[in-house]
Amino acid sequence: MSIYINKDTKVITQGITGKTGQFHTEKCQEYANGKNAFVAGVNPKKAGESIFGIPIFGSVKEAASQTGATVSVIYVPPPGAAAAIWEAVEADLDMAICITEGIPVKDMLEVRNKMKAKEAAGGKKTLLLGPNCPGLITPDEIKIGIMPGHIHRKGRIGVVSRSGTLTYEAVAQLTEIGLGQSSAVGIGGDPINGLKHIDVMQAFNDDPDTDAVIMIGEIGGPDEADAARWCKLNMKKPVVGFIAGVTAPPGKRMGHAGALISGGADTADAKLAIMEESGFTVTRNFSELAKLLKARL
Repeated sequence: MSIYINKDTKVITQGITGKTGQFHTEKCQEYANGKNAFVAGVNPKKAGESIFGIPIFGSVKEAASQTGATVSVIYVPPPGAAAAIWEAVEADLDMAICITEGIPVKDMLEVRNKMKAKEAAGGKKTLLLGPNCPGLITPDEIKIGIMPGHIHRKGRIGVVSRSGTLTYEAVAQLTEIGLGQSSAVGIGGDPINGLKHIDVMQAFNDDPDTDAVIMIGEIGGPDEADAARWCKLNMKKPVVGFIAGVTAPPGKRMGHAGALISGGADTADAKLAIMEESGFTVTRNFSELAKLLKARL
């Protein structure tokens, strides 16, 4: 088992013919079951063509109905990326994974409100991962996104992080000390995004093949605190936590659009304190994460 995706997942790539889409689709095809997993691309201008042996369709709806794909990954450039997310939602996919960085906040507000309205009207809920995220991977089965496959190994530790590179760093530490991963999920660094820490923690808690979790957050927003409070009441598995940005000055945006201390409980210190109260093992030294987790096991 794993969370969200496995070797049988069928994937559509939106923006497959762009430079980024081409590069990462090829890398994903080369990883584990990727050849069978990536079944369709979407580009209205190139419908009927194919790339890397993958047929290109004019719309997500058509791609899904022709191939049975239930997940899409989005490399569409920022101006059209929110529309691409909405197209995946309208096609009733299970999940849309948006890698694109720099989508205007207004666009994301609109698409998130449309998603909520669709759900409220009884429509199918499509999970959104991202935007501005590295995607997710179930090691030795499938990788959807831009993370380096070779650092992962199959195992029983879940990893969830707002930062892409810190996800890879935590995974590499785990692999180095012989602990594999059940799934690793990058939820992205934008202020308005889909799945939050709390959603992924719930999924790991319910997954019989995950024994423990590394949760990595950063300054800005209430997400990590919300997840920690949920974990205090519900989480049955050990969690090791880290928050990036201990030295960040208030009011200054630090790299990610969502990494901005705006007041009170969204500093690194405040989040670490709530996580510790909630039973997490927390550290301010990122290089200790895997060792601390091994000790908890």
